Amino acid sequence: MPKKYGKKIIQSEDPFAICIVAIAPLRARPSHSEEQVSQLLIGEQAMILDRKGKHWYKVRTEWDNYVGWIDAKQIHLIDEEDFEKNKEHAAFALELVQGAMGAEFSIPVTIGATLPRFDGISCKMPFGKMTYSGQAIFADTLELDEYRLVKLGLKYIHAPYQWGGRSPFGIDGSGLIQMIFKLAGIRIPRDSDKQIALGELVDFPSDAQPADLAFFEDTKGNIVHVGMIIEESKILHAYGKVRQDYFDHHGIYNSDLGKYTHKLRIIKRVIVREKNMDGALSAVVSES
Repeated sequence: MPKKYGKKIIQSEDPFAICIVAIAPLRARPSHSEEQVSQLLIGEQAMILDRKGKHWYKVRTEWDNYVGWIDAKQIHLIDEEDFEKNKEHAAFALELVQGAMGAEFSIPVTIGATLPRFDGISCKMPFGKMTYSGQAIFADTLELDEYRLVKLGLKYIHAPYQWGGRSPFGIDGSGLIQMIFKLAGIRIPRDSDKQIALGELVDFPSDAQPADLAFFEDTKGNIVHVGMIIEESKILHAYGKVRQDYFDHHGIYNSDLGKYTHKLRIIKRVIVREKNMDGALSAVVSES
């Protein structure tokens, strides 16, 4: 029987939280020795669901509705008003790593982190304003483009593989795909077995286009890996590190190992072109 912790829902004046450290692990259970299932990056928010003593909160993340346990010292509790205001004019950090400077200290901000209430110079955090001089983007001002997604993905090249990771200091396969889309302002699920439900089927690898997603299976047919097509016969994925590899109808061929490492299951096109009112083609997200 799985353990149960505390009450089902926290009754509090501050039922939300914001991440106040560079990278906060999200755990399967309330202990630092438990599995890391995902991460919150600084500025990302969550809803409080439960608690274990004074040190752990069970949260549901605002960006992707992922549930896990987080160290209470790595978040700051906020009310609904601040939760909503923080989403207004929120920007995403584009620099691989860039310090945000406060009055008394600085915090490393990694690519894909959220800058709440960003005015182009500073963002507002619970401990005050933080100046961010790196490049940042506002999601609602972006024009969707397949090649831009590929360019964003290549920023993560050589980032080490880490189960549950979402940062350039450690990232897993589905986390890489999710963060690429986040930088384009698109919300997609955290895990590859949910990501596979997105988009339209691509019949053959030879028909694949940049930004298409390729999914791979184990010997039991379970989806265990995902990567993004970056050009003909090349795929970006996280395997030991974020890397580019050869790709065909068999799967991913690792030239370093001299063998296929992942068996292809299916290819999906998440970004499609549709005609707008003026008859021009524009890129949109296909959800099914």
